[in-house]
Amino acid sequence: MFSKILIANRGEIAVRIMRACEELGIATVAVYSELDRDARHTRRGHEAFLLGPGPASESYLSIERLLEAVRRSGAEAVHPGYGFLAENAAFAAALAERQIAFIGPPASAIEAMGSKTRARKLMAAAGVPIVPGTTEPVASVEDARKLIEEEIGYPVAVKAVGGGGGKGFRVALGDDELSGAFEGAAREGEKFFADSTVYLERYLPDPRHVEVQVLADTHGRVIHLGERDCSLQRRHQKLIEEAPAPAVDERLRARIGKIATDAAAAVGYTGAGTIEGLLQNGEYFFLEMNTRVQVEHCVT
Repeated sequence: MFSKILIANRGEIAVRIMRACEELGIATVAVYSELDRDARHTRRGHEAFLLGPGPASESYLSIERLLEAVRRSGAEAVHPGYGFLAENAAFAAALAERQIAFIGPPASAIEAMGSKTRARKLMAAAGVPIVPGTTEPVASVEDARKLIEEEIGYPVAVKAVGGGGGKGFRVALGDDELSGAFEGAAREGEKFFADSTVYLERYLPDPRHVEVQVLADTHGRVIHLGERDCSLQRRHQKLIEEAPAPAVDERLRARIGKIATDAAAAVGYTGAGTIEGLLQNGEYFFLEMNTRVQVEHCVT
């Protein structure tokens, strides 16, 4: 059991983590920007350290300043929350080098799941069902057209390798829409994730979007806590989540749960995470993994 944890975040998630630590008798260290001097999380921590000015790039996103706060506080572990550096492999690696526990997955798992094509390749190798499509980036519209004609078929989803949250996602229902979809996904990938690389998936027109809550320890044990249905979306962004999923019975829940725990185990995952997938006609396909605690974990 840790005696002191630094929470590298702010706001609602920082307070949630502090509450959990208090229940376990663990001291908490808050960090804050100049704009958050009087914020609730700043006041609630047993200790609080100023990171820097208001802009996140100079405070909550500064690995150097966070590492200094860890050193000064004597914290034994860091919880990243969500957003900011929660899925930053370099931050997790920097803490590991200093023998500070990162409450989350190892840097290797963050890197593996951060690339959609690499994740798909790893899942396929581990026997986890994936949406039909490519496991390598597609270089051009011409290459995409050839793959669609020979292997995938229309409709097809063109996705940015580093995409998420509805960004870097385009659908082509036919050949006349492929160029626009390819260019749009690449453009958004570059804009939001600094990576214009894209890949292709068979577009499932009316699936249920079902995600599974997983927890993994450092001894190789992985469990799941059931699923959430997040099919109600606008522009591929979730609006409402429901647990348990209405379309999932006990037999299907067990099968989906096994797919999720196998996926997490395949990358040596630790901590809380979410396996996202698509459910159609009783078949469940791995989509991606969120390698962090999520806003909606409390729904589960």
